[in-house]
Amino acid sequence: MAPVEPSGQYDFDLLVIGGGSGGLACAKEASSFGKQVVVLDFVIPSEKGTTWGIGGTCVNVGCIPKKLMHQASLLGESIQEARSYGWNIPDPISFNWESLVEAVQNHIKSVNWVTRVQLRDKKIEYVNGHGVFEDAHTVIAKMKNGKERRITAKDIVIAVGGRPRYPDFPGCKEYCITSDDLFSMPTSPGNTLVIGAGYIGLECAGFLKGLGYEATVMVRSMLLRGFDRGMVDLVQAEMEHKGVNFLFGKIPVKVSKQPNGKLLVEWKGGDEIGQGEFDTVLVATGRKALSEELNPSAAGLQVHPESFKFITNAEQTNIPNIYAVGDVLHERPELTPVAIQAGKLLAGRLYNGIQEQMDYDNVATTVFSPLEYGCVGLTEEEAINRYTENGIEVYHAYYKPTEFFIPQKNVKHCYLKVITLLEAPQKVLGMHFIGPQAGEVIQGYAAAIKAGLTYQHLKDTVGIHPTVSEEFTRVAITKRSGDDPTPQSCCS
Repeated sequence: MAPVEPSGQYDFDLLVIGGGSGGLACAKEASSFGKQVVVLDFVIPSEKGTTWGIGGTCVNVGCIPKKLMHQASLLGESIQEARSYGWNIPDPISFNWESLVEAVQNHIKSVNWVTRVQLRDKKIEYVNGHGVFEDAHTVIAKMKNGKERRITAKDIVIAVGGRPRYPDFPGCKEYCITSDDLFSMPTSPGNTLVIGAGYIGLECAGFLKGLGYEATVMVRSMLLRGFDRGMVDLVQAEMEHKGVNFLFGKIPVKVSKQPNGKLLVEWKGGDEIGQGEFDTVLVATGRKALSEELNPSAAGLQVHPESFKFITNAEQTNIPNIYAVGDVLHERPELTPVAIQAGKLLAGRLYNGIQEQMDYDNVATTVFSPLEYGCVGLTEEEAINRYTENGIEVYHAYYKPTEFFIPQKNVKHCYLKVITLLEAPQKVLGMHFIGPQAGEVIQGYAAAIKAGLTYQHLKDTVGIHPTVSEEFTRVAITKRSGDDPTPQSCCS
């Protein structure tokens, strides 16, 4: 269907600021309803000068390259294990960072190209310019060559996402990199210090170690804040088992470059002062929403005073014709599928008369640590806080993946838990899984939780044997019982 001309005095029906997953989903959906749409996208270079094409964080410097490098790490481990299964693998086995980066970047560029083609096919105008508000219906697009274009639209969607936050200590911006830079580094990172223990930091440290580089994680207070603490302890233990080092209770105070080219990092923790030399220092201490770069006050937009994100009601900001999706929303999950779903539903409500709103509860996620951690729903701590310890039941089990036996892989940290209401039929509140292919395992159970999964449903489900996912259908031991959740055999 060809887009209709926008009504009234505006250039477009919809202007989307940000060419990431959420913004593109909203733009394409609006175009399918016959609306005239324009997308602004511009990548401000990182402190190291790294830039990329359309598609946002996920495609260029987030989920996609991260998962590919995680897969490269797993493949290296699998090659070693293959010997146990009878494969003759010659020595020495070597890894080439430059070849991996080239393959990853070629894939990303192909996605960038497909995205541009899709916009053209849907007759969505693409402007490679940095959008800045002039008023509630007007945005000035500032181009790389210095030219400006004034664009007006009836509705505006902000989908600019965020960028890594730099801590404030001497040498940080001069010598440290972020996840914006890692996936396109022309030379191998070598011995790497990761500052920060969120999922980005742990995932990067994990795959770097798996690729053969020394990796150390500097932790100010805790790993994976907001995740289930018992599960996080196992993630940490497995990473330590794989050889990742941790510096707990430390904060960096200075980074300087040494005559030998290495980076000297000085840190403190309590009354203690320490230092170490590294080839690369990766900062992963959180992300900052790109709201301020939009000059939001010119449109009358309000942001949260601490997060600088937009507080919305059904993605609508305090200005009725301006909406926001994705990582710029206050207290919403910073996940690509969340932004995509919210963007599609928003376009449907604006232009197709639907009433459905985004449901931000029970969103599944996975940490792609060396042994993956997938979860959906409440953590054990959240469940206790909401329903009290006497109001919930926690089923848990260690398990032994069949494929771990022959290569004698560590099964000590393969673990799952199901958190339910105590009262029958024991509605499932949360599911947590540490093990191989955790994302694939947890995805189906996330749909079941949306459909009202109970513990009785799990008991009534016959598992596929032998799989790791079937362990959820067999879990029967409660924490309350005090019984040992360790299996005695593969089928116990």
